[in-house]
Amino acid sequence: MNERLTWTVTTHDWSQDLDREHLAGIRSTADAYRAGGRRHMVLEVLAYADEEAESIGRVGHAVVTTRADGSVTVADDGRGTDTRTDDQGRVIRKPVMATRDVRFFDVPDAPLLPDGLPRRGMSTVAALCPLLVHENHRATGAWSQTYRYGIPDGELQAVGPARPSGTSVTFRPDDDLRGPASLVADDLTAFPWLRVGLREE
Repeated sequence: MNERLTWTVTTHDWSQDLDREHLAGIRSTADAYRAGGRRHMVLEVLAYADEEAESIGRVGHAVVTTRADGSVTVADDGRGTDTRTDDQGRVIRKPVMATRDVRFFDVPDAPLLPDGLPRRGMSTVAALCPLLVHENHRATGAWSQTYRYGIPDGELQAVGPARPSGTSVTFRPDDDLRGPASLVADDLTAFPWLRVGLREE
């Protein structure tokens, strides 16, 4: 029996690392997920950082770095994306990029993000990006994984050296992405548990 089938579903189903059908569905109806542009993608990532800060009861800090090539990094100082260890000693990270967020995806009353569009989860970001790198640092270690349109390149990789806990997500959207590219001033104060700063490189 796959031990992971017994793990409690939280924001995502831990029993699988990749849901190809889910990712393909996003890409086949991409216009529905592109409307918010790069701005909405950043807000999707910030929403997770806000939840993380709330869960540990302190206001967190996130920095959004934008680059001339269209790529963005959102880095926060939370606990780092949740990880577990299976019965074979393998580290399993919550599959936030490659499977659906069971709370929000395709839910009629999903909460709205600051741009007025519904929250659907970070898999909608990953599915529309030819490149996304997700790195998390926790008290127990640090790991990185690269995704291409939401599909992981390979196994989760341990990284070092250790640094303070947190998560960083670097992504570059499809070149033909339309919609707003940048956060607006109100976005920076829209998340009650998060202070958001901006950088350009």
